[in-house]
Amino acid sequence: MKVFSSHSNGAWLKTKAMSAAGNQDNQRDAAKDEIKRVLSDTFRCKNLVVLTGLGTSLHVNIDKDDLISDRAPLSGKKLAPTMGDLWKKAKDKSGLNFERVLSISKFPKDEPKLKNNIEALLSYCKVGSEFTDKQEDKDFVLNFVLDTEKIIRDEINFLSLDDDISIHSELLRRIARRTSRKIRTKIFTTNYDLCFEYAARQGRYVVIDCFSHTSPQVFDSLYFTYDIVKRASNPDSHDYISNVFHLYKLHGSIDWQKNEKTNEIERVKDAEKPILIYPRNTKYELAFEQPYLEMMSAFQSALRQPETALLIVGFGFNDNHLAEPIISAIHSNLNLKVVICDPFLAPTEAGNDGNAKKNEHLKKIAYLISKGDARLSMVNTTFEELVPELPDIAADTDLEQHLDRIKALRVMPND
Repeated sequence: MKVFSSHSNGAWLKTKAMSAAGNQDNQRDAAKDEIKRVLSDTFRCKNLVVLTGLGTSLHVNIDKDDLISDRAPLSGKKLAPTMGDLWKKAKDKSGLNFERVLSISKFPKDEPKLKNNIEALLSYCKVGSEFTDKQEDKDFVLNFVLDTEKIIRDEINFLSLDDDISIHSELLRRIARRTSRKIRTKIFTTNYDLCFEYAARQGRYVVIDCFSHTSPQVFDSLYFTYDIVKRASNPDSHDYISNVFHLYKLHGSIDWQKNEKTNEIERVKDAEKPILIYPRNTKYELAFEQPYLEMMSAFQSALRQPETALLIVGFGFNDNHLAEPIISAIHSNLNLKVVICDPFLAPTEAGNDGNAKKNEHLKKIAYLISKGDARLSMVNTTFEELVPELPDIAADTDLEQHLDRIKALRVMPND
């Protein structure tokens, strides 16, 4: 793990390696201390906002004992697909016709930055289908797009109820148990999968996700304004329950489907036509249509609130419609703290500069950090490494702890 902040003197600080016995020497670990500090500052804020991307799903169902392959799945399990995986699936599905797709769409296959980039290919296909003069070529490319979208739907539906999503559960445990006097934690995710929903089910957390408590469940932004309280026998008193968080799926979900008769969005298991923003350059425009508009509005509004912390995990800043609001909020909200966590931020010993120097949005944030902006920090780490470092806040509220102390005081020994 490495950290880059205003306290790291303009350099990436690396945590000390663990010994074979699983412990470190007695010397202080400056990098670990700094990581603990920035994460603790984040959790103390009144508003905690979490933005997650593909990096939070890639570890699920990986066989950690398989030393031959980097991403070998457990027996009988599926993995969350990467962009490269989707490219390969689409290429294999097309077979010999794949080169024709590249030709008609005028995809620059020799461009290194676009290598195996399925999002770029679908974007070129969209443009190519609109400008080709031959109806045959247009239909051919559009059929390829439809086939690829079906591949995406099939591949992202990788979870089973018995899959190990303990890292997601632990994240929820640490953020949802913040005192109920603070504003409910908001998790925004670009992922289509159901990792957070399954983790909430296993940990018995309550998810407020814009869907009704009716059958079938229907989408209505009004539900984001609701909360859940526990009422005692006295109808005039109530307590906000713990273990509640808000979940916003910015690009849709594999279990959302539009009811053509009622025109409502319903939650449907194994939806045939799930509501998704597929990877292509039109994501910016689609993000401002319903139901995504509600999610985007909530995201932008959350970043403008005072005493807000934004924890970004596994998001590569490649989606401009999300990166730009973050940069804008950093410029205008002086009370916004931002911690960016990703395993590809820092330079590597092999000579890779890292995304903090290559991505245009991350370069701006890194520059502000180098100039002493104490609100911003970067942590080079995976989702699995990060979660154990998050503050483990006690489940009891301040009032509950106070009552326990008073109770102990009453039986305190006289000596």
